[in-house]
Amino acid sequence: MDGSSFMDMALTEAEAAGGRGEVPVGAIVVNSASGQVIARAGNRVEETRDPTAHAEMLAIRAAVTELVGNPLGRALSGHDLYVTLEPCPMCAQAIAFAHIGRLYYGAGDPKGGGVEHGPRIFAQRSCHHRPDIYPGIGEKRAGALLRDFFEALR
Repeated sequence: MDGSSFMDMALTEAEAAGGRGEVPVGAIVVNSASGQVIARAGNRVEETRDPTAHAEMLAIRAAVTELVGNPLGRALSGHDLYVTLEPCPMCAQAIAFAHIGRLYYGAGDPKGGGVEHGPRIFAQRSCHHRPDIYPGIGEKRAGALLRDFFEALR
C-alpha cells in the first residue's frame, strides 16, 4: 500500500467519526517496515466525554496496546501516523513522546494546529523527538469533510 491508501483509511475513520456526531478526524498507525496497519481510530470526544479522545491519541494508545511485549516497548519509532487533520498541540506532543517516525496529515489547521500552526511543537527546544512531517496528503477530501461537518452545524 502507498501513503494515499493509508490516508484513505484515515479518511474512512474520519467519515465514521462524523457520522457519530464527532468532528470528522481519523488516524491510522502503520508499521513502517511491513506496511501493516497496527491501529485505527476516529475522534470520540463527544461519545466518551473525554477531551483527550482525539483520533491520534486513540490510535497511539491502541498501537501501544497492540505492541505490548514488542522490543520497541512503548515507543513507536518504527511506525508512521496518518491523520486527516494537522494534530493539535496535545496530539503533537503525544506523537513526540511516542517517537512516531513519520507524520502524514491532510488538512492544515490554522486555528488549532500544533505542527505548522500555533505553537509548532516539533520546533520547540523542549521537544526531544521530531518526526518527519508530510502535510497535505488527502488535503482536499479532509478539508471538505470538515467544512461540510461544520456547515451542517450552523
